[in-house]
Amino acid sequence: MRVQSKTLLLALAAAASLGLASAATLGATAALAAPPSAKDFSRYAALSDVVVSPDGQHLAGLISTDGEERLLAVWETAHPDRQPFVIASRHMRLMSVEFVKNDRLAIVVQQTLTIGSYKGHLQKIYITDLKGQDWKPALPEERAASDSAELEKQTGNPAILSRLPGDPQHILVMDTSTEGEGDIYRANIYSGTAERVERGSEKFGELQADAKGDIRAKVQLDYEDGKAVYIQWIKNPKGQWEPHFRSYFKDRNLFSVAGFSDDPNIVYVAGRQPGADKAGIYVYDVTAKKIVEPAFEHKLFDANGVVADSSGRLLGFRYEGARNNVYWVDPQLAAMDKGVRAALGVKATPLTWTDPGTGQKAKINVPDGADLSVVSWSDDHSSIIVLKSGPKEPGDYYLFTKDGKLSLLGKERPWLKPDVLGDTRLVQYTARDGLVIPGFLTTPPASAGAGPYPTIILPHGGPWARDSLDWDLGGWTQYFASRGYAVLQPQFLGSAGWGRKLWIAGDNEWGQKMQDDKDDGAKWLIDQKIADPKRIAMFGYSYGGYSALAASIRPNGIYQCAVSGAGGSLADMKRVTGDSRTMREYQRPFVDGLDAIQHASEAKIPIFLYHGERDTNVDIKDSRRFIAGLKAANKPYKWLEIKDMGHPYLTMTPAMMETQLVEIEKFFQNECKPGGL
Repeated sequence: MRVQSKTLLLALAAAASLGLASAATLGATAALAAPPSAKDFSRYAALSDVVVSPDGQHLAGLISTDGEERLLAVWETAHPDRQPFVIASRHMRLMSVEFVKNDRLAIVVQQTLTIGSYKGHLQKIYITDLKGQDWKPALPEERAASDSAELEKQTGNPAILSRLPGDPQHILVMDTSTEGEGDIYRANIYSGTAERVERGSEKFGELQADAKGDIRAKVQLDYEDGKAVYIQWIKNPKGQWEPHFRSYFKDRNLFSVAGFSDDPNIVYVAGRQPGADKAGIYVYDVTAKKIVEPAFEHKLFDANGVVADSSGRLLGFRYEGARNNVYWVDPQLAAMDKGVRAALGVKATPLTWTDPGTGQKAKINVPDGADLSVVSWSDDHSSIIVLKSGPKEPGDYYLFTKDGKLSLLGKERPWLKPDVLGDTRLVQYTARDGLVIPGFLTTPPASAGAGPYPTIILPHGGPWARDSLDWDLGGWTQYFASRGYAVLQPQFLGSAGWGRKLWIAGDNEWGQKMQDDKDDGAKWLIDQKIADPKRIAMFGYSYGGYSALAASIRPNGIYQCAVSGAGGSLADMKRVTGDSRTMREYQRPFVDGLDAIQHASEAKIPIFLYHGERDTNVDIKDSRRFIAGLKAANKPYKWLEIKDMGHPYLTMTPAMMETQLVEIEKFFQNECKPGGL
């Protein structure tokens, strides 16, 4: 690690100034209708990960002036317009930052890791001061005696369980490596020493600490009558551990602790009540071992978390609407949220919504363009960081202070102009089995003219995941919308976060009913005169990549071509979920359907496959097997192996993301038959 020289610091400050450079100086000089380049979407944000110190005196964030390297910047909250102190890393990529004390930052860094035949990525947490002069690992490190021991040690990143607000020198850290077995340490961030305060156990995981740093919840994985069971343990007011909720994995309704209250006898738990489609948050009496009352339920969306401050005081509840929303119960934050929305012109549009789980119709308010997120605050709430972002707004950071002042700190991507990007809205359509499927539809900017448009069906990964009405970190959606494509992100059967019915309807329907939903979305777009029926493609990554493989071999297909990024095989998914004791009953019984790789020779359209060389989630051999089947049948394809790329987005450098965008666009234009997309 090193500190930037004063000369470089001045240059960085002049160029970045917390990302305040104008769009006029950073943007392109071409006509408004000219689409941004692949580099514009893939380069590192000018500003990201902005956080405020517990005492509210300092701000920290990641900045980038060249789009290829992230730097750590620290400002005085009272003077955010002044030069930041800038810190860089020599060999590792800076991934995120948070304050653990007023004068200490926890930095997550990443680099490639090669040990024996293993090729992946390594993440570590370092603690440093506000000038980057003193760097220490979150836990003391020792050199392993062998490659296998080193791999076990390196592949588990320590997790900060609590910053221990009442302790001036220590934080609570869990060793998540195989070697560490979940041991809990009280780590001195100034001396670099650590004292083990609780031993880990193979039987217990998911340890949770309250605001004081006391471990008060943990989960046991056990078997009863041969069936895997999830047991939530809670420490009672007398300090004794007791088992509480017992949830069978096969039922996929795991009740767990979502947060703690000021009363040691009351905790908040999350789960679905018997017969309910939506998850809620409930007040739970630890001594009586019973749910007292609902703390927060939403009739249309899953509740998924509790928001509390450093003292443990309840601030709000999280739920999954069009995006991850917060219902504030704290009057100060509720008033701030309302006032900032008005000041920044953040509005909502009413939408008639049909609940996929119950068929109930209701009016919901959906963000109109952009929405607000509170991303960081000081302990006394005198300084609050607010992020304004949306599908065509990468993100603007604002500082709200106790005197009611709202100041723009900077923009994530000031070089991207909204008028050349597409408009995204939440939609629904009815699939052939009668279920209502949510989706996010992005249409090209006005300069593209009226439809029908060339169209991309873009299924998400997971598949137990979902999309959101927010900025697409991968850049995929807006990159193609800015080039005249319509993009649909269907929330197909098996998608999580829309209720239990939609989620479990995807069981064992890989490449079958799950695939029908994607095709039915394309047909709906044709009926709506949005999609050109002769110019439709499927592109997906991870499970979405598998979907693209399945699309290429389905009979009576409606796609002209397909793009599969890191698309796995059904057999590999079965193996991976079967190897894990937890997933063997939680997900493995529900993974079945069409194994596209076994039918590669039946591909009916051109397909482009790409895969990261260091992918440890989906074996690159899966893509190679599909290609072998294509070759044997003399079917058209394109193949790209991206050196040093892993599976998740965070392992991708800007150059890797740019390569994906450029190569996919080339394929659509030149090899998507007939005549290009």
